[in-house]
Parts: sequence; structure tokens; C-alpha cells
Amino acid sequence: MQLGLAVFLLLLTVVIWGAVNRSFHLLVEDIIVSRLMDDSENMIAALEPDPAYTNVRWRRINSIYNEVNSGHYYQFSFADGRTIASPSLWDKALDVPQLAVGTETRYQTGGPNGENLQVWARHFTKDGYDITLAVAEDLAAVREHRQRFKRIFALVLIGGFLGLLVLQSWLVRRAFRQLVPLHRDLRLVELGNRRTLTEDVPDEVKPLVSGFNRLLELLAQRLTRSRNALGNLAHALKGPLNLLMQSLDGIKGPEGEQARAQAGRIRKLISRELKRARLAGQGGTTQRFAAEREMPDLAGLLKQAHSGKNLEISYEIPHGLPLFGDREDMLELTGNVLENACKWAHGLVRVRFSNGERYRILIEDDGPGVTPDQLAELTQRGVRFDENTEGSGLGLSIARDIVGLYGGTLRFAKSADFGGLLVEMDFPVSTV
Repeated sequence: MQLGLAVFLLLLTVVIWGAVNRSFHLLVEDIIVSRLMDDSENMIAALEPDPAYTNVRWRRINSIYNEVNSGHYYQFSFADGRTIASPSLWDKALDVPQLAVGTETRYQTGGPNGENLQVWARHFTKDGYDITLAVAEDLAAVREHRQRFKRIFALVLIGGFLGLLVLQSWLVRRAFRQLVPLHRDLRLVELGNRRTLTEDVPDEVKPLVSGFNRLLELLAQRLTRSRNALGNLAHALKGPLNLLMQSLDGIKGPEGEQARAQAGRIRKLISRELKRARLAGQGGTTQRFAAEREMPDLAGLLKQAHSGKNLEISYEIPHGLPLFGDREDMLELTGNVLENACKWAHGLVRVRFSNGERYRILIEDDGPGVTPDQLAELTQRGVRFDENTEGSGLGLSIARDIVGLYGGTLRFAKSADFGGLLVEMDFPVSTV
């Protein structure tokens, strides 16, 4: 914005310079021509045309026209070819155009000594003679004054331009300093430490901030209602599920065992999903994913969910890793992929984050892995390679959808370190 204003000020300065320079030139020319016209009146009055002897009473004319090479000249041109020139011209003559009766003109031409002359010429009739009078003045002195004015005016314009740049820069910085609290609040909202933005901002942006605060409040209300509904559903399911489990305890045989196993599976699924919901519910609606903060809780939750395996879940997060994406999106993404890794791992799961030209998440385990033919099928919704392992087959498919929303890529390979499955999630930095 400052660059644009500077360019505008520069263009405005150039336009002002051109306009003032042209106006000054025309003003000076008008003043000189006006003076020449006044002098011409005296010259016409001093002229005594006579067929035998034409005379100009020089005492009635400004004496400067009688000084040789004074830079002030006049010349009478008669229709019969005779001319009367001022003594200042000596033996030289002016270049005078042919004029129609009663017309006048102004022009610039060279003088007898190479001067640049401003000339005013007029055709008139006196005592029956058609005469053209040209009066001229050397512009050297006027040009010197004009050049001096142009230099002074240029210095004033440059000083004014620089002063306006400094003033503009100060005003812009002052205006943006008033937005510093807003920038700080945006960062706090992003981190989940604040729910609304301050409205102590300039009037120009206050409607925008108010609208943004209303949107944040609406999102918070909707999220609260969703979480409350989830909690109510959990409480509503606990009672009937416990009664169902008690009823199934009385059923003997394979059918009873199978029913109790499915009911236990339902209980584990509900418990796990509620734990995930509680983990996501710790942040606000606009919070972004901070790997350093979220990974310890996520790893602890998954260890609890797979406590029978005694898993070791390690994670490598470089210092200063930027925030990425929506917190709940990234929790669901990493949670689903990690859940799959924990399900198949024998005892080791590793998560690595990196950020350079791309934001990358690598998750690998020491499980049995998959065959090359099975790699292409992993993200197909509902595909499961072991029906005896708990799960719905939707986790990696959901992960693929979330990666796609952020313009990233999802790749599966064999882990070189652990021998199990390696899942690589790669995102453009522009989405960070």
C-alpha cells in the first residue's frame, strides 16, 4: 500500500510540475505580449507616413528601442515594400509574416544577433496606408528568471514529495499500530486462548471485527450443542447397554458368547469415540493443530485403548514446527492413521513431523505390513484385510478424504526401519 501511495504521489508531483511550468510559461508570454502591445500604440501614434518621406518621431517611443542591439526591436512594413526599422536593429531586419487586414499574431523567432525573440505583429491602416507593425523583445532575461523559478519550484516539489512520503509512512504505521491488538487477538484465537476479538479498533474495520465475533460465537454455540448431544447420547446408551450385557450373561452356548462379544465390542467403540471427542473438546472452534501440544495426549489415549499390547508410541517433532490446519481435522487424521498402526503393530509405532518445502507426517509400525497388491486397496472405504481385527475399515479412507481437502497426498509403503506399514501424508506449505 505504501508503494502504491508513493507512486501516486510521484505521478501527482510530475503532473503538478508540468502544469505549473506550462502555466508559468504562458503567463510570462502574455505579460511580454501585453507590454509589446502597449509599446505598439506609442509607435503607431509616432508614425508619420508620407509618400515622399516617412518619419517616426522617436522621442515618443521608449528610448530602449533606439539603443543598438538592445534586445528590443520594432519594424514597420508597408504594402509597397518599404520598411522602417528601429535604430536598435541597425542594418538588420525582422522576419515579419504577411497579415490580413485588421489581424494580429504572436510568435517566436531568431533575432539579429541570434537572440530568441518574442514577437507581436499587427496589421493596421493609417492615412490610407496598409502597414504591418512587428514589435519584438529578447527572451534571454525572462528565460533566466524562468529557469531560476523552475529550479526553486523543483526543490519545493521534491521537498514536498519527500515530506509527504514521510508523513504518509508515519500515518500508515500509526494506523496499523492501532491494529496490533487485533493481530494479537487473532493469534490468541488461533491458539484457542481467546474466544473473541477486541472491538477497540478503528471505525473502518469495526463492522468486520463485530461480524467475525458473531461468527465465532455462533460456531462456539453449535460446537457446544454438538458436544452436549454427544455426552447425552453416551449417558443414554450406558444404561441400556449395561442391561443388555446383564441379559446376555444368562445365555449359554456359542450364541451367548458371540452376543456378549459383540456387545463388548460396542462398549469399547463407544468408550473410544467418547475419549476422542473429549480430546477434541479441549480446544476452541478456530484452534489450529499444534503437534507438540497434541501428540502426548493422543499417544496416551491410544496406549490406553490398546493397553493389552504394551505399545511404545514415539514421536519426533522439530522445534518451531508451525501450526497446521484445523485442530479437529488433524486430530481425526492422525488419530485414524495412528489407530490403524496401533491395531496392527506388535509393539512399536513411530510418528515423525517435518516442515520444509512441504509439511509432512510419517507414521510407521512394526506390524506385518501389507503386500504390494494390497497397498492400492488400503484407502478404499470399508476394506479390511483381517476380519478378526476390530475396526470398521473406514479409518484410512477418512484419512484420504481429509488429506485431499488440504490439497495433500497420501502414500503407503513398507517401513524400512520397522518392516510394517509406512503412511506418508504430504501437504503444500500454502495450507499451513
